[in-house]
Amino acid sequence: MSVRTLPLVFINLGGEMLYILDQRLQALNTSEDNSQKGVWSENDRRRVMNDIVGAMFSKDFMDELLKPQQLYSHRTLKTVLTRLAHASIMRLNQASMDKLYELMVMAFKYQVFLCPRPKDLLLITYNHIDTIREFVRHTPVVVNQVDETHRKIIEVYSSLPEGEFQLLRQTLLIFFQDMHVRVSLFLKNKVQNPNGRFALSASGPVPHGIDVPGLIRMFDRKGREVSRSEFPTGGSYTSPIREGCFELHGDRVIRLGMTMYTGNNPEETHTSKASSVKKDDAPNLLAKEELNLLARLMGSMKAENTPETETGFRINLFTTDQEEEDEGAEQSLFGVINIQAMQDEQAATQLARIAGQFAEGDELPEDLSSSKGDDLLAMMDDL
Repeated sequence: MSVRTLPLVFINLGGEMLYILDQRLQALNTSEDNSQKGVWSENDRRRVMNDIVGAMFSKDFMDELLKPQQLYSHRTLKTVLTRLAHASIMRLNQASMDKLYELMVMAFKYQVFLCPRPKDLLLITYNHIDTIREFVRHTPVVVNQVDETHRKIIEVYSSLPEGEFQLLRQTLLIFFQDMHVRVSLFLKNKVQNPNGRFALSASGPVPHGIDVPGLIRMFDRKGREVSRSEFPTGGSYTSPIREGCFELHGDRVIRLGMTMYTGNNPEETHTSKASSVKKDDAPNLLAKEELNLLARLMGSMKAENTPETETGFRINLFTTDQEEEDEGAEQSLFGVINIQAMQDEQAATQLARIAGQFAEGDELPEDLSSSKGDDLLAMMDDL
């Protein structure tokens, strides 16, 4: 397992989350101010983007993230991303975050599957970073945070050998192997089968530096070519495209990592209700510890710099209100991702009550008192 996988997973999943939020906030931007309840202005959208990106690329957090370490579990990673979303004025309920996380993971999984070379995982990450930088282009301080993180990523990963990138890709595939969530956008474009597995095409350009398959060349002991023969490849392959730029700015060439929601109606993007992660009935020794960690996070969430008169909001990301009502009656085919916000006092009271319930359990043994992800989550509480 590669110890360099976590930063790429976090940045790419965070980028996918920002794509979804930005698309929906722009769709709800029907007035220049916030005079109408439930209507988002451009300033609101920028504020959400700045808050989340600022927390995501904070120096201390990124320094901790870039340390060599094992990849987190889906549960722990979801907790980190939930805390990241709560760095803004939004509050997500558990059902909303579950659906949102599934969509983020499936989007990144698809990109990893189509990645021409293991090293091109960096280009996917750089596409996410470039788009995130564009989201906060009006806030120089946050842009500088993004640029500094990008430089650190280049410094850490540019010197890795090809074998390390192959190990990194293999670690990602193991991380994704039990995720088979059906996404309506993928199903509509016929890149995903009804069972949730992706349908990969046996055609297109080959990776950079690779010859088009279909030719066998025979050489003698002196290295001279003596014969050639062709064989059917079962696909239609073309010459490789040029290599993308691995610097701070430049043409990445490949489109993987760009937002897939441009030009698509958000109502057409759903995830299936069926759970995608294989359930393990064996006892999890870290389960209680992770629940306690989640409890501490929930108890410490605050909406900072929020005016007292500011009301909460609710965003229906993927379906109409009628479909949401149908889901409550278990009649809808696809799940609904809802982002809900409450008044600060009400949220604090409810979260404190839940945190108290988690804290009633026995203390953990000393050898389980520190879980991976604990330091990162503690840092996010201080943001």
